[in-house]
Amino acid sequence: YENFKRFLEPLGVQVGLLTGSVRASVRRSLLHHVSRGNISVLIGTHALIQEGVEFHRLALVVVDEQHRFGVMQRRLLLEKGKGFYPHCLVMSATPIPRTLALSLYGDLDLSVIDQMPSGRRPVITKLLFDSEFNKVLQAVRDELSKGNKVYVIYPLIEESESLELKSAVKEYERWKELLPGREVLLLHGRLRDEEKKEVMERFRSGGDVLVSTTVVEVGVDVPEATLMVVESAQRFGLSQLHQLRGRVGRSDRQAFCYLLVPDELKADREAMRRLRVLVRSNDGFEIAEEDLRLRGPGELLGVSQSGYFGFMVANLARAQDRAILELAREDARRLLEGDPRLERHTDLKRVLLHRYGDRMDLSYVA
Repeated sequence: YENFKRFLEPLGVQVGLLTGSVRASVRRSLLHHVSRGNISVLIGTHALIQEGVEFHRLALVVVDEQHRFGVMQRRLLLEKGKGFYPHCLVMSATPIPRTLALSLYGDLDLSVIDQMPSGRRPVITKLLFDSEFNKVLQAVRDELSKGNKVYVIYPLIEESESLELKSAVKEYERWKELLPGREVLLLHGRLRDEEKKEVMERFRSGGDVLVSTTVVEVGVDVPEATLMVVESAQRFGLSQLHQLRGRVGRSDRQAFCYLLVPDELKADREAMRRLRVLVRSNDGFEIAEEDLRLRGPGELLGVSQSGYFGFMVANLARAQDRAILELAREDARRLLEGDPRLERHTDLKRVLLHRYGDRMDLSYVA
């Protein structure tokens, strides 16, 4: 929001901000000006799709961190156009399988930013076992001695009786004991917004280690952070791990990501193969393609964003099947160019409407 204000307000373009924590009186005023076109650009969270938010001639919807929104949520946002069908730009470091499949089908134009910002270096990722924790601890101490900062990520806030996983609250106490004289901070989703902001500000200004759950996955920028340790890494999805890894390496300093897993995972070939994708690659598309292979493409005309639906034989994760899909897509494109309303292909039109008629509009939701 601050960046958009800095760029656009000197040009006379008014920019607004809508989040769930905006006071009721400010919200009413904001919505009034948005509905009348006095505010041309509205930045916000999921609050943008709530009832009562109306736009004046909505022309463009930009969804950042697209994987954090469901299909129906994105559909609701597009329907705010009230008679206009807005252009839609979705952005993600790791496209969800459904979106990857849509791009394969040709319903999304695709642009790839495959260069890092100037001066940045790829994050070095290592896969380690719990028995190698001393290596992790030494790496943490080494980074702190250089004046850098460290994230330690856990899948749970508190211990669970059903899951034998380490928790952020309990391990926070352990890290304080392991690193005497260092400021260790705790961040998780149960803290109030003001408390989260206070913890992050302390981490930026003088903190050394931030023990956290996945609340740091997006929107956190601390250039001095050069090491991320992810405990119980097998409990996270590939895309989520890639997003978490993106919190380090945000300066010209070399950054590292250590994925820590239980020793018994050595026997799980599929789990090890999955995690080694992150060790091998910093390419969000390669990681998303592995996700597609593991989780399936989801429903192209539905709301499930992963899983296997529709095909009895074909598998979009197979290169030869994708090649056949490319041929079919080209045939479909030529057919529609010559007969956009399928007036000369009435049988095909009837079959399409019979099978997919009530779900066709979901194909437009990126």
